[in-house]
Amino acid sequence: MPGEAGTDDFCEPAYGVRSLGDIVPAAARALGSPLGPPPSGLELPDASAYVLFLIDGLGARLLQRYAHAAPYLSSLLASSTPATASVPSTTSTSLTSLGTGLNPGAHGLVGFTTRIPGTSELLNALVWDHDIDPLEWQPHPTTFTSLQANGVKVSVVNKREFFGSGLTVAAHRGADYVGADRVGERIAAVVAASRPRPGQPTLTYVYDGDLDWTGHRWGVASSEWLQQLSMIDHEAEQLREALPADRRLLVIADHGMVDVPATSRIDLAEHDDLRSGVALIGGEARFRHLYCSGGAVPDVLSTWREVLGTRAEVLSRAEAIGRGWFGPVDPSVLPRIGDVVVACHGDLAVLSTEGFPYEARLIGMHGSLTADEMLIPVLLD
Repeated sequence: MPGEAGTDDFCEPAYGVRSLGDIVPAAARALGSPLGPPPSGLELPDASAYVLFLIDGLGARLLQRYAHAAPYLSSLLASSTPATASVPSTTSTSLTSLGTGLNPGAHGLVGFTTRIPGTSELLNALVWDHDIDPLEWQPHPTTFTSLQANGVKVSVVNKREFFGSGLTVAAHRGADYVGADRVGERIAAVVAASRPRPGQPTLTYVYDGDLDWTGHRWGVASSEWLQQLSMIDHEAEQLREALPADRRLLVIADHGMVDVPATSRIDLAEHDDLRSGVALIGGEARFRHLYCSGGAVPDVLSTWREVLGTRAEVLSRAEAIGRGWFGPVDPSVLPRIGDVVVACHGDLAVLSTEGFPYEARLIGMHGSLTADEMLIPVLLD
């Protein structure tokens, strides 16, 4: 069952049962165009049209905790069961799991920043790198491509700036892209795109990233975040009211968020012992990929475990894969995963302000496996 505890406060991913990668296959079956065996823990009612509204950063526990700020969305909680994000619980990984129906170990976007194999460089999966072909980095067909081939009209409604980006191509290629920058035009675009035709069901995906941005900047306990949550709630309710009754609205998220106080931050710039033997630091502050110098993995594991103790899970690549965090891992994806991975418990964050100076300015963070980060709502209306 999604949400069951793994290690201490960790929530293990429910791949193939009820996770982000299972959302589109479940919707495809409900539309009458199954893509394969259905997920064992996610069944959706039949319909001729599904709208998937993904709210970046809206963890299920956050919605429960601050239900008063989102009366419409919280009214759907009683009839829902959370699903899990992918690991790490970060946007690029989760959006690609959603769009491909694959686990991170297969689609290959295994973190916010990960090593480009054979180099000492990192790929930032949100900004991307023009020298990296997203079709090579993520070569598998998306579920959107497969559904279009099966006669389902699939549309992505998102900001114009994301059209043709590396992440969009890797995660959501195959859909008709509709650029819409403002809430009003987004809602109008979704209503138009989701209109089914005789014999042709529709799947429409729409994304809003403002809540995540607000949480990073101000924290999820802030008045700014609560105001933004209220605005998102109103947007979702407006969308539902604009859609005809025969079109189902499914509200989901890609991850939750944890506020990190100053007392819970470790900056690697101030810890020579933690940098020893580490040639390249990737991931993000709540989930680090450590790429080690030759032969240094045992020493790095020992040092990080001694320094962080119970505040983080410090695992070798093989241990993390054995834990099932990434699902089955393709050989081409293996070198993208850190030789050592560090997943934070509680509200700990391991900053690398020399490589990622903006991390010091963030209050809300995500990436690890706590329930606040991993559990996502699956709200059907």
